Amino acid sequence: MRALIVIDMLKGFIGDKERKIVDNVKSLIDVCKRKGIPVIYACDSHVPGDREFKLWGEHALRGTEDAEVIDELKPTNRDYVVYKRRYSGFFGTDLDLLLKELEVKEVILCGIYTEYCVKHTAADAFFNGYDVTIVRDCVLSYEDKMQELMLDYMAKAYGAKIVSLEQLSS
Repeated sequence: MRALIVIDMLKGFIGDKERKIVDNVKSLIDVCKRKGIPVIYACDSHVPGDREFKLWGEHALRGTEDAEVIDELKPTNRDYVVYKRRYSGFFGTDLDLLLKELEVKEVILCGIYTEYCVKHTAADAFFNGYDVTIVRDCVLSYEDKMQELMLDYMAKAYGAKIVSLEQLSS
């Protein structure tokens, strides 16, 4: 069994640059739902004074509009949402428990940012025994120069399969 993890596609993070993957992520979600693959949203959801604010400033504060999934990708009542306070969707969350209950063996990752939350979620997925697939045209780096470097790194370090949306859709 596979599961799709949609990482940090939040109103506070999606600007003009990030918009370029929204349609692809929407298509990926639709493909997964048609194939019966569960969709899980891993969403930054910080509390006042969160340690991450020292690095990035205040963002995705729990209960604010900035911490909500963008309207085009809103979870339905058949989807799952995991709230996280660190880069990884696994750290300090019940994501691993959810995946085990769903009998998932492979996670498909999409979202932002490749060199931060995608990479750390991929690492923890690998460390927790999951196979990892990353959809190349459904992830985006904060720094453009990091995109290919991080995809290559995750392929080598975690055995991640790097595929296109077209490959996954067929």
